[in-house]
Amino acid sequence: MSATQLVRRSFARKRLPRPQRRQYATETAIPVKPSCYGQPLCQSHPHLVKPNELTPGIPAEEYETRRRKLMDNLPDDSLVVSVAAPIKYMSANIFYKYRQASDFWYLTGFEEPESAIVLEKNSSSPKGYRMHLFCGGKDTDKEKWDGARTTFRDAAKIFNADEATSVDEFPTYLKSIIHQYTNVYVDLPPSVLRKRGGPKYASKGLLRFLASPISGRTDHEAVIDALASSRRKPLASEVGKLRNIKSPAEQQIMRAAADISGRAHAKTMRFTRPGLSESALAAHFEYLCSLSGAQRLAYVPVVASGPNALIIHYTSNNHLIRAGEMLLVDAGCEYNGYAADITRSYPVSGSFSGPQRDLYSAVLSAQKTLISLCTESSRLSLMDLHRKSCDLLRTELKQIGFTLSSGDLERILYPHLLSHPIGIDLHESTHFDRNAPLKAGMVLTIEPGIYVPPSPMFPSHFHDIGIRIEDEVLVGPEHPVVLSVNAPKEVADVEGACQGLLGLEPY
Repeated sequence: MSATQLVRRSFARKRLPRPQRRQYATETAIPVKPSCYGQPLCQSHPHLVKPNELTPGIPAEEYETRRRKLMDNLPDDSLVVSVAAPIKYMSANIFYKYRQASDFWYLTGFEEPESAIVLEKNSSSPKGYRMHLFCGGKDTDKEKWDGARTTFRDAAKIFNADEATSVDEFPTYLKSIIHQYTNVYVDLPPSVLRKRGGPKYASKGLLRFLASPISGRTDHEAVIDALASSRRKPLASEVGKLRNIKSPAEQQIMRAAADISGRAHAKTMRFTRPGLSESALAAHFEYLCSLSGAQRLAYVPVVASGPNALIIHYTSNNHLIRAGEMLLVDAGCEYNGYAADITRSYPVSGSFSGPQRDLYSAVLSAQKTLISLCTESSRLSLMDLHRKSCDLLRTELKQIGFTLSSGDLERILYPHLLSHPIGIDLHESTHFDRNAPLKAGMVLTIEPGIYVPPSPMFPSHFHDIGIRIEDEVLVGPEHPVVLSVNAPKEVADVEGACQGLLGLEPY
Protein backbone atom coordinates (compact mmCIF):
# COMPACT_ATOMS: atom_id res chain seq x y z
CA MET A 1 0.00 0.00 0.00
CA SER A 2 1.36 3.38 -0.96
CA ALA A 3 1.98 6.23 1.47
CA THR A 4 -0.83 8.20 -0.13
CA GLN A 5 -3.31 5.37 0.40
CA LEU A 6 -2.27 5.05 4.03
CA VAL A 7 -2.90 8.74 4.65
CA ARG A 8 -6.34 8.53 3.00
CA ARG A 9 -7.30 5.48 5.10
CA SER A 10 -6.17 7.26 8.26
CA PHE A 11 -8.44 10.25 7.54
CA ALA A 12 -11.32 7.94 6.60
CA ARG A 13 -11.19 6.18 9.98
CA LYS A 14 -11.44 9.42 11.95
CA ARG A 15 -14.99 10.23 12.96
CA LEU A 16 -15.50 13.96 12.77
CA PRO A 17 -17.98 15.42 15.28
CA ARG A 18 -21.31 16.46 13.85
CA PRO A 19 -22.02 20.18 13.98
CA GLN A 20 -24.31 20.98 16.86
CA ARG A 21 -27.58 22.77 15.93
CA ARG A 22 -27.82 25.94 17.94
CA GLN A 23 -30.88 25.99 20.17
CA TYR A 24 -32.88 29.17 20.67
CA ALA A 25 -35.39 29.91 23.39
CA THR A 26 -37.99 30.66 20.72
CA GLU A 27 -37.82 30.02 17.00
CA THR A 28 -39.88 31.88 14.42
CA ALA A 29 -42.03 29.56 12.35
CA ILE A 30 -41.47 29.84 8.63
CA PRO A 31 -44.70 31.03 6.96
CA VAL A 32 -46.45 28.46 4.83
CA LYS A 33 -46.68 28.97 1.07
CA PRO A 34 -49.15 29.57 -0.39
CA SER A 35 -50.81 31.63 2.32
CA CYS A 36 -53.99 30.41 3.96
CA TYR A 37 -55.41 33.97 4.10
CA GLY A 38 -56.86 36.25 1.48
CA GLN A 39 -54.41 39.08 2.22
CA PRO A 40 -51.04 39.62 3.93
CA LEU A 41 -51.25 39.16 7.70
CA CYS A 42 -48.58 38.84 10.36
CA GLN A 43 -49.07 35.06 10.40
CA SER A 44 -48.35 34.72 6.68
CA HIS A 45 -46.23 37.79 5.86
CA PRO A 46 -44.24 38.82 8.96
CA HIS A 47 -41.85 40.78 6.73
CA LEU A 48 -44.76 43.08 5.80
CA VAL A 49 -47.11 43.09 8.79
CA LYS A 50 -45.95 43.44 12.39
CA PRO A 51 -47.57 41.42 15.19
CA ASN A 52 -49.72 44.31 16.42
CA GLU A 53 -50.87 45.35 12.95
CA LEU A 54 -53.88 44.32 10.90
CA THR A 55 -52.59 45.88 7.68
CA PRO A 56 -49.02 47.12 7.16
CA GLY A 57 -48.51 50.11 9.44
CA ILE A 58 -52.04 50.20 10.88
CA PRO A 59 -52.81 48.49 14.24
CA ALA A 60 -55.99 46.44 14.56
CA GLU A 61 -57.13 48.77 17.34
CA GLU A 62 -57.19 51.70 14.93
CA TYR A 63 -59.77 50.05 12.71
CA GLU A 64 -61.89 49.39 15.76
CA THR A 65 -61.53 53.04 16.81
CA ARG A 66 -62.62 54.22 13.36
CA ARG A 67 -65.80 52.14 13.46
CA ARG A 68 -66.61 53.21 17.00
CA LYS A 69 -66.15 56.89 16.15
CA LEU A 70 -68.36 56.51 13.10
CA MET A 71 -71.16 54.87 15.07
CA ASP A 72 -70.84 57.35 17.94
CA ASN A 73 -71.37 60.18 15.46
CA LEU A 74 -74.59 58.66 14.11
CA PRO A 75 -78.02 58.94 15.73
CA ASP A 76 -79.63 56.06 17.58
CA ASP A 77 -81.43 53.47 15.45
CA SER A 78 -78.67 53.66 12.81
CA LEU A 79 -77.59 50.93 10.44
CA VAL A 80 -74.43 51.17 8.29
CA VAL A 81 -73.90 49.15 5.10
CA SER A 82 -70.47 49.36 3.42
CA VAL A 83 -69.31 47.29 0.47
CA ALA A 84 -65.97 46.33 -1.06
CA ALA A 85 -65.10 46.20 -4.75
CA PRO A 86 -66.75 43.55 -6.94
CA ILE A 87 -64.52 41.01 -8.63
CA LYS A 88 -64.58 42.90 -11.95
CA TYR A 89 -62.67 45.75 -10.27
CA MET A 90 -59.96 43.43 -9.01
CA SER A 91 -56.69 42.88 -10.85
CA ALA A 92 -54.39 40.05 -9.77
CA ASN A 93 -56.20 40.06 -6.43
CA ILE A 94 -55.15 43.70 -5.85
CA PHE A 95 -57.61 45.89 -3.99
CA TYR A 96 -58.92 48.52 -6.41
CA LYS A 97 -60.20 51.51 -4.48
CA TYR A 98 -62.95 53.66 -5.78
CA ARG A 99 -64.69 55.77 -3.16
CA GLN A 100 -67.07 53.22 -1.60
CA ALA A 101 -64.45 50.48 -1.65
CA SER A 102 -61.88 52.70 0.04
CA ASP A 103 -64.39 53.55 2.78
CA PHE A 104 -64.93 49.82 3.33
CA TRP A 105 -61.17 49.25 3.60
CA TYR A 106 -60.80 52.27 5.89
CA LEU A 107 -63.34 50.76 8.29
CA THR A 108 -62.21 47.13 8.18
CA GLY A 109 -58.77 46.57 6.64
CA PHE A 110 -60.38 43.62 4.82
CA GLU A 111 -59.13 43.34 1.24
CA GLU A 112 -61.02 40.44 -0.29
CA PRO A 113 -63.42 41.25 -3.15
CA GLU A 114 -67.21 41.05 -3.07
CA SER A 115 -67.44 41.64 0.66
CA ALA A 116 -69.54 43.87 2.89
CA ILE A 117 -70.12 44.87 6.48
CA VAL A 118 -73.29 45.73 8.33
CA LEU A 119 -72.84 47.80 11.48
CA GLU A 120 -75.81 47.99 13.84
CA LYS A 121 -75.78 50.62 16.55
CA ASN A 122 -76.38 48.71 19.76
CA SER A 123 -76.07 50.24 23.22
CA SER A 124 -76.01 46.81 24.86
CA SER A 125 -72.75 45.91 23.09
CA PRO A 126 -69.49 46.86 24.86
CA LYS A 127 -68.37 48.44 21.57
CA GLY A 128 -71.64 50.32 21.12
CA TYR A 129 -72.36 48.51 17.88
CA ARG A 130 -72.48 45.07 16.31
CA MET A 131 -70.50 44.17 13.17
CA HIS A 132 -71.48 41.47 10.67
CA LEU A 133 -68.90 40.74 7.96
CA PHE A 134 -70.01 39.15 4.69
CA CYS A 135 -67.32 37.60 2.51
CA GLY A 136 -66.55 34.74 0.16
CA GLY A 137 -65.02 32.28 2.60
CA LYS A 138 -62.99 29.30 1.45
CA ASP A 139 -63.66 28.18 -2.13
CA THR A 140 -61.29 25.56 -3.52
CA ASP A 141 -62.25 26.12 -7.15
CA LYS A 142 -61.81 29.91 -7.03
CA GLU A 143 -58.67 29.68 -4.94
CA LYS A 144 -57.04 27.53 -7.60
CA TRP A 145 -57.29 30.50 -9.96
CA ASP A 146 -57.16 33.56 -7.71
CA GLY A 147 -55.36 32.52 -4.54
CA ALA A 148 -56.34 31.91 -0.95
CA ARG A 149 -59.38 33.25 0.83
CA THR A 150 -59.89 33.62 4.55
CA THR A 151 -62.24 31.25 6.35
CA PHE A 152 -65.33 32.71 7.98
CA ARG A 153 -63.99 31.78 11.40
CA ASP A 154 -60.62 33.46 10.81
CA ALA A 155 -62.26 36.50 9.21
CA ALA A 156 -64.43 37.08 12.29
CA LYS A 157 -61.53 36.61 14.68
CA ILE A 158 -58.85 38.55 12.83
CA PHE A 159 -61.04 41.49 11.76
CA ASN A 160 -62.93 41.67 15.06
CA ALA A 161 -66.38 41.02 13.64
CA ASP A 162 -69.16 39.67 15.82
CA GLU A 163 -70.05 37.32 13.00
CA ALA A 164 -68.74 36.46 9.52
CA THR A 165 -70.88 34.62 6.98
CA SER A 166 -71.24 34.14 3.23
CA VAL A 167 -71.99 37.15 1.09
CA ASP A 168 -74.80 35.09 -0.43
CA GLU A 169 -76.69 35.65 2.82
CA PHE A 170 -76.42 39.43 2.57
CA PRO A 171 -79.89 40.18 1.07
CA THR A 172 -81.68 37.85 3.44
CA TYR A 173 -79.89 39.30 6.45
CA LEU A 174 -80.69 42.88 5.48
CA LYS A 175 -84.29 41.94 4.88
CA SER A 176 -84.54 40.53 8.39
CA ILE A 177 -83.15 43.59 10.23
CA ILE A 178 -83.60 46.67 8.10
CA HIS A 179 -87.11 47.43 9.37
CA GLN A 180 -85.69 47.87 12.89
CA TYR A 181 -83.68 50.99 12.00
CA THR A 182 -84.78 54.54 11.29
CA ASN A 183 -81.49 55.63 9.68
CA VAL A 184 -79.82 53.48 7.03
CA TYR A 185 -76.39 54.76 5.91
CA VAL A 186 -75.27 53.28 2.60
CA ASP A 187 -73.52 54.38 -0.61
CA LEU A 188 -73.98 52.91 -4.05
CA PRO A 189 -71.23 52.06 -6.54
CA PRO A 190 -70.60 54.89 -9.04
CA SER A 191 -71.41 52.66 -12.01
CA VAL A 192 -74.82 51.98 -10.50
CA LEU A 193 -75.54 55.63 -9.80
CA ARG A 194 -74.85 56.54 -13.42
CA LYS A 195 -77.52 54.18 -14.67
CA ARG A 196 -81.04 55.34 -15.26
CA GLY A 197 -83.91 54.22 -13.11
CA GLY A 198 -83.60 56.24 -9.91
CA PRO A 199 -82.86 55.08 -6.38
CA LYS A 200 -84.98 51.95 -6.62
CA TYR A 201 -83.02 50.75 -9.64
CA ALA A 202 -79.79 51.79 -7.99
CA SER A 203 -80.59 49.85 -4.83
CA LYS A 204 -81.32 46.81 -6.93
CA GLY A 205 -77.92 47.30 -8.50
CA LEU A 206 -76.33 47.35 -5.05
CA LEU A 207 -77.77 43.94 -4.29
CA ARG A 208 -76.77 42.51 -7.65
CA PHE A 209 -73.36 43.96 -6.96
CA LEU A 210 -73.08 41.75 -3.89
CA ALA A 211 -75.59 38.93 -4.01
CA SER A 212 -75.42 35.52 -5.58
CA PRO A 213 -77.27 35.15 -8.92
CA ILE A 214 -79.38 32.43 -7.38
CA SER A 215 -80.65 34.60 -4.54
CA GLY A 216 -84.42 34.84 -4.45
CA ARG A 217 -86.16 37.77 -6.07
CA THR A 218 -88.38 38.20 -3.02
CA ASP A 219 -85.37 38.94 -0.81
CA HIS A 220 -84.14 41.48 -3.33
CA GLU A 221 -87.41 43.34 -3.56
CA ALA A 222 -87.86 43.62 0.20
CA VAL A 223 -84.48 45.22 0.66
CA ILE A 224 -84.85 47.40 -2.44
CA ASP A 225 -87.98 48.99 -1.02
CA ALA A 226 -86.26 49.69 2.27
CA LEU A 227 -83.09 51.15 0.74
CA ALA A 228 -85.08 53.31 -1.65
CA SER A 229 -87.05 54.89 1.18
CA SER A 230 -86.41 58.21 2.88
CA ARG A 231 -84.53 56.38 5.64
CA ARG A 232 -81.51 55.94 3.36
CA LYS A 233 -78.70 58.43 4.05
CA PRO A 234 -75.22 58.85 2.49
CA LEU A 235 -72.38 57.09 4.26
CA ALA A 236 -69.34 58.59 2.50
CA SER A 237 -69.85 62.04 3.98
CA GLU A 238 -69.83 60.56 7.49
CA VAL A 239 -66.71 58.46 6.88
CA GLY A 240 -65.10 61.45 5.16
CA LYS A 241 -65.20 63.40 8.44
CA LEU A 242 -62.94 60.74 9.94
CA ARG A 243 -60.69 60.35 6.92
CA ASN A 244 -59.94 64.08 6.76
CA ILE A 245 -57.72 63.89 9.85
CA LYS A 246 -54.86 61.43 9.55
CA SER A 247 -53.85 59.42 12.61
CA PRO A 248 -50.18 59.17 13.62
CA ALA A 249 -50.02 55.71 11.99
CA GLU A 250 -51.48 57.08 8.76
CA GLN A 251 -49.04 60.00 8.83
CA GLN A 252 -46.12 57.59 9.10
CA ILE A 253 -47.32 55.57 6.11
CA MET A 254 -47.86 58.73 4.05
CA ARG A 255 -44.41 59.98 4.99
CA ALA A 256 -42.96 56.66 3.79
CA ALA A 257 -44.94 56.85 0.53
CA ALA A 258 -43.64 60.39 -0.01
CA ASP A 259 -40.07 59.33 0.84
CA ILE A 260 -40.16 56.51 -1.71
CA SER A 261 -41.64 58.80 -4.36
CA GLY A 262 -39.27 61.65 -3.55
CA ARG A 263 -36.19 59.46 -3.92
CA ALA A 264 -37.59 58.14 -7.20
CA HIS A 265 -37.99 61.71 -8.44
CA ALA A 266 -34.39 62.53 -7.50
CA LYS A 267 -33.00 59.43 -9.20
CA THR A 268 -35.18 59.97 -12.27
CA MET A 269 -33.63 63.44 -12.60
CA ARG A 270 -30.23 61.74 -12.62
CA PHE A 271 -31.42 59.17 -15.18
CA THR A 272 -32.88 61.76 -17.59
CA ARG A 273 -31.02 62.58 -20.78
CA PRO A 274 -31.94 63.85 -24.25
CA GLY A 275 -33.16 61.16 -26.61
CA LEU A 276 -34.97 59.06 -24.01
CA SER A 277 -38.72 58.62 -24.34
CA GLU A 278 -41.13 60.02 -21.82
CA SER A 279 -42.48 56.50 -21.31
CA ALA A 280 -38.99 55.24 -20.43
CA LEU A 281 -38.81 57.76 -17.60
CA ALA A 282 -42.29 56.76 -16.41
CA ALA A 283 -41.18 53.11 -16.37
CA HIS A 284 -37.94 54.01 -14.56
CA PHE A 285 -39.86 55.91 -11.89
CA GLU A 286 -42.22 52.97 -11.34
CA TYR A 287 -39.29 50.55 -11.15
CA LEU A 288 -37.60 52.67 -8.47
CA CYS A 289 -40.80 52.82 -6.41
CA SER A 290 -41.34 49.07 -6.66
CA LEU A 291 -37.73 48.40 -5.69
CA SER A 292 -38.31 50.45 -2.53
CA GLY A 293 -41.40 48.51 -1.47
CA ALA A 294 -44.29 50.38 -3.06
CA GLN A 295 -47.10 48.13 -4.22
CA ARG A 296 -47.98 50.20 -7.30
CA LEU A 297 -48.18 53.75 -8.65
CA ALA A 298 -50.96 55.88 -7.23
CA TYR A 299 -51.99 57.14 -10.69
CA VAL A 300 -50.86 57.21 -14.30
CA PRO A 301 -47.76 59.45 -14.22
CA VAL A 302 -47.38 62.64 -16.20
CA VAL A 303 -43.98 62.83 -17.94
CA ALA A 304 -44.34 65.94 -20.09
CA SER A 305 -41.38 67.31 -22.03
CA GLY A 306 -41.26 70.82 -23.48
CA PRO A 307 -44.66 72.09 -24.71
CA ASN A 308 -46.36 68.90 -23.51
CA ALA A 309 -46.14 70.34 -19.99
CA LEU A 310 -48.82 72.85 -20.96
CA ILE A 311 -51.30 69.94 -20.97
CA ILE A 312 -52.27 69.62 -17.31
CA HIS A 313 -53.20 65.92 -17.44
CA TYR A 314 -50.79 64.79 -20.12
CA THR A 315 -50.45 61.01 -19.75
CA SER A 316 -49.67 59.88 -23.30
CA ASN A 317 -45.94 59.95 -22.45
CA ASN A 318 -45.10 59.06 -26.06
CA HIS A 319 -42.64 61.76 -27.18
CA LEU A 320 -38.86 61.88 -27.12
CA ILE A 321 -37.12 64.24 -24.71
CA ARG A 322 -35.04 66.94 -26.35
CA ALA A 323 -32.02 68.88 -25.16
CA GLY A 324 -32.84 72.33 -23.81
CA GLU A 325 -36.40 71.44 -22.78
CA MET A 326 -37.96 71.54 -19.35
CA LEU A 327 -39.46 68.28 -18.14
CA LEU A 328 -42.49 68.11 -15.84
CA VAL A 329 -42.92 64.83 -13.94
CA ASP A 330 -46.07 64.37 -11.86
CA ALA A 331 -45.83 60.93 -10.24
CA GLY A 332 -46.24 59.16 -6.93
CA CYS A 333 -46.50 55.67 -5.55
CA GLU A 334 -49.08 53.90 -3.45
CA TYR A 335 -47.61 52.42 -0.30
CA ASN A 336 -49.58 50.27 2.14
CA GLY A 337 -52.85 51.68 0.84
CA TYR A 338 -51.93 55.39 0.84
CA ALA A 339 -51.12 57.56 -2.16
CA ALA A 340 -48.26 59.98 -2.77
CA ASP A 341 -48.55 62.89 -5.21
CA ILE A 342 -45.43 64.90 -6.13
CA THR A 343 -44.55 67.04 -9.14
CA ARG A 344 -41.13 68.29 -10.12
CA SER A 345 -40.03 70.36 -13.12
CA TYR A 346 -36.39 70.34 -14.20
CA PRO A 347 -34.11 71.01 -17.18
CA VAL A 348 -33.37 68.02 -19.40
CA SER A 349 -29.82 69.23 -20.02
CA GLY A 350 -29.08 69.55 -16.30
CA SER A 351 -28.87 73.35 -16.08
CA PHE A 352 -31.64 75.95 -16.21
CA SER A 353 -31.55 78.52 -18.97
CA GLY A 354 -32.16 82.11 -17.89
CA PRO A 355 -35.91 82.16 -18.68
CA GLN A 356 -36.39 78.66 -17.26
CA ARG A 357 -34.70 79.67 -14.02
CA ASP A 358 -36.72 82.90 -13.72
CA LEU A 359 -40.08 81.20 -14.24
CA TYR A 360 -39.16 78.26 -12.01
CA SER A 361 -38.00 80.59 -9.22
CA ALA A 362 -41.25 82.54 -9.44
CA VAL A 363 -43.36 79.40 -8.96
CA LEU A 364 -41.07 78.09 -6.21
CA SER A 365 -41.20 81.36 -4.27
CA ALA A 366 -45.00 81.34 -4.32
CA GLN A 367 -45.14 77.67 -3.34
CA LYS A 368 -42.86 78.10 -0.32
CA THR A 369 -44.99 80.98 0.98
CA LEU A 370 -48.18 78.95 0.52
CA ILE A 371 -46.74 75.95 2.37
CA SER A 372 -45.90 78.16 5.34
CA LEU A 373 -49.61 79.02 5.62
CA CYS A 374 -50.73 75.37 5.95
CA THR A 375 -51.42 75.57 9.66
CA GLU A 376 -54.50 75.41 11.82
CA SER A 377 -53.55 78.71 13.41
CA SER A 378 -53.70 80.47 10.04
CA ARG A 379 -57.46 79.81 9.95
CA LEU A 380 -57.31 79.62 6.16
CA SER A 381 -59.33 77.29 3.96
CA LEU A 382 -58.26 75.61 0.72
CA MET A 383 -60.11 78.29 -1.22
CA ASP A 384 -58.37 81.01 0.81
CA LEU A 385 -55.03 79.43 -0.08
CA HIS A 386 -55.98 79.22 -3.75
CA ARG A 387 -56.89 82.91 -3.86
CA LYS A 388 -53.61 83.68 -2.09
CA SER A 389 -51.75 81.62 -4.71
CA CYS A 390 -53.25 83.72 -7.50
CA ASP A 391 -52.11 86.93 -5.78
CA LEU A 392 -48.60 85.59 -5.21
CA LEU A 393 -48.15 84.27 -8.75
CA ARG A 394 -49.45 87.49 -10.25
CA THR A 395 -46.87 89.45 -8.24
CA GLU A 396 -44.04 87.05 -9.12
CA LEU A 397 -44.85 87.11 -12.84
CA LYS A 398 -44.95 90.89 -12.90
CA GLN A 399 -41.42 90.96 -11.48
CA ILE A 400 -40.07 88.88 -14.38
CA GLY A 401 -41.74 90.88 -17.15
CA PHE A 402 -45.31 89.65 -17.55
CA THR A 403 -48.02 92.22 -18.17
CA LEU A 404 -51.29 90.53 -17.23
CA SER A 405 -54.81 91.64 -18.03
CA SER A 406 -57.76 90.69 -15.84
CA GLY A 407 -58.37 86.96 -15.99
CA ASP A 408 -55.17 86.08 -17.88
CA LEU A 409 -53.68 84.26 -14.92
CA GLU A 410 -56.68 82.15 -13.86
CA ARG A 411 -57.98 81.56 -17.38
CA ILE A 412 -54.74 80.80 -19.25
CA LEU A 413 -51.56 80.59 -17.18
CA TYR A 414 -52.87 78.91 -14.00
CA PRO A 415 -56.15 77.15 -14.79
CA HIS A 416 -56.27 74.62 -11.94
CA LEU A 417 -56.82 74.77 -8.20
CA LEU A 418 -53.87 74.94 -5.84
CA SER A 419 -54.61 71.98 -3.62
CA HIS A 420 -56.54 68.83 -2.81
CA PRO A 421 -56.63 66.49 0.20
CA ILE A 422 -54.81 63.19 -0.23
CA GLY A 423 -54.81 59.90 1.63
CA ILE A 424 -56.20 56.49 0.75
CA ASP A 425 -57.54 58.09 -2.41
CA LEU A 426 -55.41 60.40 -4.51
CA HIS A 427 -58.14 63.06 -4.33
CA GLU A 428 -60.04 62.83 -1.06
CA SER A 429 -62.03 65.94 -1.89
CA THR A 430 -65.50 64.57 -2.66
CA HIS A 431 -66.67 65.19 0.90
CA PHE A 432 -64.16 67.87 1.88
CA ASP A 433 -65.34 71.43 2.54
CA ARG A 434 -62.93 73.67 0.64
CA ASN A 435 -64.26 76.70 2.50
CA ALA A 436 -63.67 75.31 6.00
CA PRO A 437 -60.53 76.26 7.95
CA LEU A 438 -57.67 73.76 7.84
CA LYS A 439 -57.26 71.39 10.79
CA ALA A 440 -54.09 69.86 12.16
CA GLY A 441 -53.67 66.33 10.86
CA MET A 442 -54.93 67.02 7.34
CA VAL A 443 -52.61 66.15 4.46
CA LEU A 444 -52.80 68.36 1.37
CA THR A 445 -50.99 68.93 -1.87
CA ILE A 446 -49.67 72.42 -2.60
CA GLU A 447 -49.11 72.64 -6.35
CA PRO A 448 -48.97 76.07 -7.99
CA GLY A 449 -48.09 76.06 -11.67
CA ILE A 450 -47.56 78.36 -14.65
CA TYR A 451 -48.07 77.18 -18.24
CA VAL A 452 -47.10 79.72 -20.90
CA PRO A 453 -48.60 79.19 -24.38
CA PRO A 454 -46.90 80.63 -27.50
CA SER A 455 -49.08 83.73 -27.49
CA PRO A 456 -48.03 87.35 -28.13
CA MET A 457 -49.81 88.17 -24.86
CA PHE A 458 -46.77 86.83 -22.96
CA PRO A 459 -42.98 87.34 -23.23
CA SER A 460 -41.66 85.14 -26.05
CA HIS A 461 -38.70 83.73 -24.09
CA PHE A 462 -41.17 82.00 -21.74
CA HIS A 463 -43.23 80.43 -24.51
CA ASP A 464 -43.94 76.69 -24.26
CA ILE A 465 -42.56 76.41 -20.74
CA GLY A 466 -44.78 74.66 -18.22
CA ILE A 467 -43.73 74.48 -14.57
CA ARG A 468 -45.54 72.92 -11.63
CA ILE A 469 -44.03 72.24 -8.21
CA GLU A 470 -46.11 70.00 -5.96
CA ASP A 471 -45.46 68.83 -2.42
CA GLU A 472 -47.46 66.90 0.15
CA VAL A 473 -47.95 68.91 3.32
CA LEU A 474 -49.11 67.76 6.74
CA VAL A 475 -51.06 70.58 8.38
CA GLY A 476 -49.77 71.33 11.87
CA PRO A 477 -51.15 73.45 14.73
CA GLU A 478 -48.49 76.14 14.21
CA HIS A 479 -46.04 74.73 11.67
CA PRO A 480 -46.56 72.61 8.54
CA VAL A 481 -44.53 69.50 7.77
CA VAL A 482 -43.52 68.83 4.17
CA LEU A 483 -43.66 65.07 3.65
CA SER A 484 -42.03 65.08 0.22
CA VAL A 485 -38.68 66.55 1.30
CA ASN A 486 -36.67 63.88 -0.56
CA ALA A 487 -37.61 65.32 -3.94
CA PRO A 488 -35.16 68.15 -4.80
CA LYS A 489 -36.74 71.50 -5.63
CA GLU A 490 -34.26 74.28 -4.80
CA VAL A 491 -32.56 75.42 -8.02
CA ALA A 492 -29.11 74.25 -6.91
CA ASP A 493 -30.45 70.92 -5.67
CA VAL A 494 -32.37 70.26 -8.89
CA GLU A 495 -29.30 70.97 -11.01
CA GLY A 496 -27.17 68.89 -8.66
CA ALA A 497 -29.56 65.92 -8.96
CA CYS A 498 -29.65 66.22 -12.75
CA GLN A 499 -25.85 66.41 -12.97
CA GLY A 500 -25.19 63.59 -10.52
CA LEU A 501 -23.69 65.85 -7.87
CA LEU A 502 -25.90 64.63 -5.00
CA GLY A 503 -24.33 61.19 -4.85
CA LEU A 504 -27.43 59.45 -6.18
CA GLU A 505 -27.21 56.55 -8.58
CA PRO A 506 -29.93 56.61 -11.27
CA TYR A 507 -31.29 53.21 -10.19
